[in-house]
Amino acid sequence: MKIANRRNLMIAVIALIVASVTMMSLHLGKKNETAFQQKEALPATQVTLPAIATALPTESGPKVGLLAPSFTIQGEDGTTYAVGGARNKAVLLNFWASWCDPCQKEAPELNKIAEKYKGTLDIYGINVTSYDYKANAQRFVKKYNLAFPVMFDLKGEAYAKYNGTVFPTNVLIDRNGVVAEIILGGLTAEQMDEKLKKLVQQ
Repeated sequence: MKIANRRNLMIAVIALIVASVTMMSLHLGKKNETAFQQKEALPATQVTLPAIATALPTESGPKVGLLAPSFTIQGEDGTTYAVGGARNKAVLLNFWASWCDPCQKEAPELNKIAEKYKGTLDIYGINVTSYDYKANAQRFVKKYNLAFPVMFDLKGEAYAKYNGTVFPTNVLIDRNGVVAEIILGGLTAEQMDEKLKKLVQQ
C-alpha cells in the first residue's frame, strides 16, 4: 500500500512538472509572438537627403551665365538705379538711341511688356547718350510716352560694361543677378515675350 502511494505521488509530481513546463513554453511562445508583432509594427525610418543647391557664379562679365556687371546710373526722374546682385525681380536692360529704327519700333512693345510683367520684371531704358543727343533722346521719351524708368548713359560707361556695339541691345538678367541672355538688334513682340516668360520663372 505504501509502495502504491509513493508511485502515485511520483506520478502526480511528474505530471505537475510536465504541466508546468508546457504552460511555460506556451507563455514564452505568446510573449515572443507579441514582441515580433510589435517589432513589425514599428514605422519605417525615413532619411531626408539635403537638397543640392545650384552654385552661383563668382565671376562677372557681359556673358551668359556670369554675374551681370554692376553699375549705378541716374534716371530721368532723378532716382539713382543700381544693377548687380540678387533682387526680387528679373531685369531687362534696354540700351537704345533715338535715331535707331528698331528702337523706335520696339518702344511701344516695351511699354506693353512693362505693364504685363510689372510684378516680376524691371525694365531700365538706357539711352546711350554718348552715341546720341540728349535733347533728341528726351523727345523720344515723350513721343513714345515710355512707361518705365529711363536713364542717360552720358559717357557710355554702362553700355561699355556690356561690350555694346549694336542698337538696341537688350540684356536679360535673372533674379540672382546672372546674365540669362544678351540680344543684339530688335526682336518681334512674340519672340521677346517668349524669352521673358522663361526669364521671370528662373
